[in-house]
Amino acid sequence: MGALTVFKKNRLALMGLIIVAGLVVVGFFAPYLSPYSVREQDLPHRLSKPSWKHPFGRDEFGRDILSRVIYGARVSLWVGLTVVTISAALGILLGSIAGYYGGAVDEIIMRVIDILLAFPGILLAIAMAALLGPGLNNVIIALSMISWVAYARLVRGEVLKVREMPYVEAARVIGASSARIIFRHILPNIMAPVIVQATLGIAGVIIAEASLSFLGLGVQPPTPSWGNMLNDGMLHMMDAPHLTIFPGLAIIVVVLGFNFLGDGLRDALDPRMKTLW
Repeated sequence: MGALTVFKKNRLALMGLIIVAGLVVVGFFAPYLSPYSVREQDLPHRLSKPSWKHPFGRDEFGRDILSRVIYGARVSLWVGLTVVTISAALGILLGSIAGYYGGAVDEIIMRVIDILLAFPGILLAIAMAALLGPGLNNVIIALSMISWVAYARLVRGEVLKVREMPYVEAARVIGASSARIIFRHILPNIMAPVIVQATLGIAGVIIAEASLSFLGLGVQPPTPSWGNMLNDGMLHMMDAPHLTIFPGLAIIVVVLGFNFLGDGLRDALDPRMKTLW
């Protein structure tokens, strides 16, 4: 049974694909989908409840929450894709070097990974964000510096298995360079688990970005982020709960979407899982 067939039979995976596709559409077309300006204030109607004109209500400055949630999707999508791209590229490079060459190079890279894994990831992200200062670019740098270790460990383990395969030995015999063997013969055959890890990793990055923004170390106002929207609404939990309900629901739905999609890709790309369908 083909991978596409297995994926299409997984309803949760299809639901995740729809959610992720919706996030991409909302993120790219936010200026056209947003009904109001994210900075337009209307203080006489501050904290107003959801209505037909403002389905998600207004915040403490009278700004439209729906518009801010839509623009928050753009921030989450940008951070998620950028961090995963940077960390995956760095992790693939270092993991393939460690797995292929072994020896002292492997020991050095793996000891660095062990040190980073000894600390909770979110605490390292908070420390790095506090050191670099708040801001979108610094959040991307901080999260990238702690996210590459998962890809490096995964790629190293896969390279250790693949480097002894007959086609790799044949490439060595005919005189292929190490770089050609790694990038032409090894990496293309281990990308399936990396793709799954990247899909699931975006969900983790979105949560981490929201956490940093909630703590004031991420995206700074007036730029809307789901995390700083939760922070802004925290003081109005009793009198205006819609300030936190809608950005919170956005985080939950998007993270579930990426998790469903990642699980579906794992089941479809892993030959051992195909027998379950």
